[in-house]
Amino acid sequence: MDVAAVPRLAAHDPCWIEAIREGLGHRVFFLQAFAEGKVEGVLPLMLVSGPIFGKFLVGMPYLNTGGVWARSVDAARILIDNACDLADRLDVKYLECRHEVPVDHDRFNFERTDKVHMRLSLPGSDEELDRSFKSKLRSQVKKAGQYDLDVRYGGSEQLDDFYDVFAVNMRDLGTPVFSKRLFAAVLKHFDGDAELCVVRKDDSAIAGAIVVHRHGVTEVPSASSLREFNRTGANMLMYRHLLARAIERGSQTFDFGRSSEDSGTYKFKAQWGAIPSPAVWQYYVRKGDPNEMRPDAGGKQRLVQLWQRLPVGLTRIIGPSIVRGIP
Repeated sequence: MDVAAVPRLAAHDPCWIEAIREGLGHRVFFLQAFAEGKVEGVLPLMLVSGPIFGKFLVGMPYLNTGGVWARSVDAARILIDNACDLADRLDVKYLECRHEVPVDHDRFNFERTDKVHMRLSLPGSDEELDRSFKSKLRSQVKKAGQYDLDVRYGGSEQLDDFYDVFAVNMRDLGTPVFSKRLFAAVLKHFDGDAELCVVRKDDSAIAGAIVVHRHGVTEVPSASSLREFNRTGANMLMYRHLLARAIERGSQTFDFGRSSEDSGTYKFKAQWGAIPSPAVWQYYVRKGDPNEMRPDAGGKQRLVQLWQRLPVGLTRIIGPSIVRGIP
């Protein structure tokens, strides 16, 4: 399937499918379209369900991309037909396909384009990359060097330190935290292509990221830093190291993830030279409104504020079972 009318995305990698299945415990449905005995398209989906929000069929949860990968538009439409029928049989609220190129289909009745992917084309050397930065950015990174921060890469031996930072940051954002099992599964299934980056001060972890290098792309599906150490510039230093690491690993693109245009995270990513590209999430809605699941939806802010006041230890216990039910 090298030539595609609907392109291959990160979520179509079997390692992601297995890592999310194992890490979040979702049921997987792998739809395929055939022509003359050859695979013409695929659509991996997961049943996201929980007692609070209901059931959803998502391609793919946790990741920013997913949905259909097909050689032809006809194959893509057949896959979506079958996915919609599956959504009916499973009685979910909606089917969500996290596309980048929209697929025209009669049963898609809702679309989100309010966020964009932020990606940076990488040069052949770190020196070239450094020359592309504005002096203000280089100064910010240099300033972080004054705090004697230590940046280390590793695997599962760094998982506890990464997760400690991640759990605190998610609590501070008012968001339920994913299980540590998810990150362990990513490291396991992307063996050699996934690693953890942890920034330490005085041997205490203050920032961290999980990084995946695959198919010429380095992506950072989760990254966090502790607010109390913002003055150290630990997050800036970490991303500068991540970019250097991506070039070292032979990547041509660095994927910063999705952001709302002109938001704080958008501006953070743009300062490194990242360029926006479309994120077109398409839906077959059967019940309710997908906007109800947005963190800024009516009434959600009160829950966010409540979560921010909970002890981190408690959020680590109850958070994973909640967040696995959120598409």
